[in-house]
Amino acid sequence: MSDKIARRDFLGSVALAGAAAAVGQNFMATPVSATGNTENPIISSSASELASAIRSKKLSSKEIVEAHLERIAAVNPKLNAIVQLTADTARKDAEEADAAIARGDIKGPLHGVPMTIKDTLETSGVICTGGTKGRAGYVPKADATAVARLRAAGAIFLGKTNVPELAGAIESDNLVYGRTNNPYDLARTPGGSSGGEAAIIAACGSPLGLGTDAGGSIRIPAHFCGLAAIKPTSGRVPRTGQFPQPMGARAPVFHVSLIARHVEDLALALPIISGPDFRDASIVGMPLLDPKAVNLSELKLAFFDDDGVASPIKEITAAVRDCAKAFMDAGIKVEEKRTPDAEKAAIVYYDMSRGDGGAGTRAFLKSIGSDPISPLFEKALTYSVAPAMANSTEALAAFVRWDLFRNAMLRFMENYDAVLSPVAPYPALAHGTSFDEANRKGFGYSQMYNLTGWPSATVRVGTSPEGLPLNVQVAARPWREDVALALAAHLEKTFGGWKMPTAV
Repeated sequence: MSDKIARRDFLGSVALAGAAAAVGQNFMATPVSATGNTENPIISSSASELASAIRSKKLSSKEIVEAHLERIAAVNPKLNAIVQLTADTARKDAEEADAAIARGDIKGPLHGVPMTIKDTLETSGVICTGGTKGRAGYVPKADATAVARLRAAGAIFLGKTNVPELAGAIESDNLVYGRTNNPYDLARTPGGSSGGEAAIIAACGSPLGLGTDAGGSIRIPAHFCGLAAIKPTSGRVPRTGQFPQPMGARAPVFHVSLIARHVEDLALALPIISGPDFRDASIVGMPLLDPKAVNLSELKLAFFDDDGVASPIKEITAAVRDCAKAFMDAGIKVEEKRTPDAEKAAIVYYDMSRGDGGAGTRAFLKSIGSDPISPLFEKALTYSVAPAMANSTEALAAFVRWDLFRNAMLRFMENYDAVLSPVAPYPALAHGTSFDEANRKGFGYSQMYNLTGWPSATVRVGTSPEGLPLNVQVAARPWREDVALALAAHLEKTFGGWKMPTAV
């Protein structure tokens, strides 16, 4: 099977060899069955655990890759999450990784560990569409910087995952590959724009994923699928090789980000992808501190459960308050206080996109052959960027309001180390409803931290009455990913984090 084969060509025909029985004290269980049985702990293990098992020779990379490929074959027909499967290359890379281990040669922290990549990040030799028809057959010649760094650290790529067109929605649906479903309820979206990543990781087809976040695009899918994720500080991770390439005044809201089932994997992978690449001029070589060194009892935290625009369901409100109590029980100073202008976040965010009413985006899509565009992206343009600003002065004033917003937020943060809040006011939405007026108002919880550029981590802490995951997010001061991850890890330990989905 070719690595460049489209999702529609392999969904019903992938026939993968059964995963070998796990070896070693920590992996004693029956193999994954032909139906993708999740009894095998290989596929539910963290990337950190798998990396350790490979280095200690308790498991081979080949065993781990085969287990995940079989799980993909079982669940992907229901999810439509992986849209380019790189099975042949993954097997070859796993054999090479095992041979290197036998020689005592370890490439890096992710040696032999499989993972997946969002389809807006370029991958050498593998189709990268960005969810748009004009790039349906586009094969990049080089990896995005973050992708190249993960490869150099030993990661093995299983495939590319689905997105909305141009990553422009919180549902993952496009005219190239179609719609991705949520593994907890197939009638609901896993979110967007990193929805394919969230769906396949939650369903144990991959332990770790690389995505992006420009307005909640890693955190909302993590919330909808009950995963751990981090949007790093703006300027931490190069965006080189992201499509569309973030450029211009709005570029700082775009963040290359990580998603996994376990917080420890975010801490493992973040140092690998961070730091200047001398291609993206916005990246700063700031030290990245260790979450394990954070003393929780020395922290002061603010929390709020309502942004004043979109009130959450009562279970999310309760989850936020339960998390605040868990932090207090850990010795953290906690105050209930909403961030300034929280109710304006979505307005400020969208106003920066409305200068030309979407004319530039439409012209770009037409120039690359994306005609027509997807109905979902039509809604995004209609609701997010239209109508156009009346004149250039008004358009420029929107960026002044952005500065005023983030300055006010920074003044607020002088008194706190982090802020706890909802990711969104609702659990995973039904397909096709994300741009309904009532739902659209809820994006501001995530967008506010794209506006500030602060690091924000999210983790599952509860369950809705329908059985859907519920997350909260913790945003920290600029460059303090260690604090955000330490706080998320505490919540994961307290509330249990990710739980196996029931719909696949």
